[in-house]
Amino acid sequence: MSTNVPLPPEALDEWLAALAARLDLDPAVVPTGLLLDVARDVAHNVARPAAPLSLFLVGLAAARNGGSAEDISAASAAATELALGWPAAAE
Repeated sequence: MSTNVPLPPEALDEWLAALAARLDLDPAVVPTGLLLDVARDVAHNVARPAAPLSLFLVGLAAARNGGSAEDISAASAAATELALGWPAAAE
């Protein structure tokens, strides 16, 4: 069943748990707040469609480098730094 109704913020944990289980991942290792901050900064300073693409790339980079919390944090920081300095943001 598919709907176009946005997920309410309080249901985010439920969605994370369900998707993590489906993907055989531990939801406890997902830094939700950090990733949402990256998505916000990219969406506001680059373009909204760039947010999910950026989070995918953050995940790839973190996994490639070992997948630790430090790897996720470093990749997130790089994405945020680039987004906040993006030329279109200054216009």
